[in-house]
Amino acid sequence: MIRLKQGGWAGLWGAAFVASLSPLSVQLGFAVMAIGLLGMAHGASDLEVVRRERRLPFLAAYVVVIVLCLCWWHYDSALALPGFLLASAIHFALEDAPGGHLIERLARGIGMITAPAALHLGPFSTILHQAGLGSAIPDAVATGIAVTGGLCAAGLIVTGVLRHDRTLITGMLALVVLPPFVGFSMGFLILHALPQTRLRRDQLGCRSYNGYLHATWPVLTAAILLAAGTAVMIHPADRAGIQSLFAALAALAIPHMLITPWYESPQPA
Repeated sequence: MIRLKQGGWAGLWGAAFVASLSPLSVQLGFAVMAIGLLGMAHGASDLEVVRRERRLPFLAAYVVVIVLCLCWWHYDSALALPGFLLASAIHFALEDAPGGHLIERLARGIGMITAPAALHLGPFSTILHQAGLGSAIPDAVATGIAVTGGLCAAGLIVTGVLRHDRTLITGMLALVVLPPFVGFSMGFLILHALPQTRLRRDQLGCRSYNGYLHATWPVLTAAILLAAGTAVMIHPADRAGIQSLFAALAALAIPHMLITPWYESPQPA
């Protein structure tokens, strides 16, 4: 697995275990902390990987997409939510195993979204409904999502065993076994966010994660403030906080997925 201080991993897994045994509000809080503070770090370097002469149009496009995402989510969350999940699955498929077989890449992308439903279909459906779906997921669709997630997870776990890939095994088990908010947070960190942060750190020539955070803290701080502002302004009556969380994630993730690849400086082979 990705190298972090042993105490850091112990604390993270301990918090995940406690959250898993707690009410949904605590699980939501764990997701906010894990994704917001640890997971968003890799996207905080988006500006740094763009050549200086292209930064102004990059920032303009980035801000426009953020505004469009917030408006879309505010006025039609029932359509925005499936669009966000689809875009996320494609992003994970492209980023998490760039040299892998097409089937593996599809399983990684689809599994990251659907695997939490395999053993926790009821809570998974509830979360999606509270996140903005206009009506409950039909039983046949919900069952299909759960079966798909289980198949993707099983295939990737077997792949991890054959490759002796502890990161893949641990990430997929977290997605399947832990409750949806906690499982996705851990799977997202293990399989996507932390590996991408390491790649960005190396790309920027930072010798340590402290150096990486020093170089990216202004953007990371702005992202956290934007997420907090979204929760307050876009959905002030959202007591559960779930719709606010998804709206904030979409506003930050969609431009990272769509805009950054067009402006990112090519890396030497």
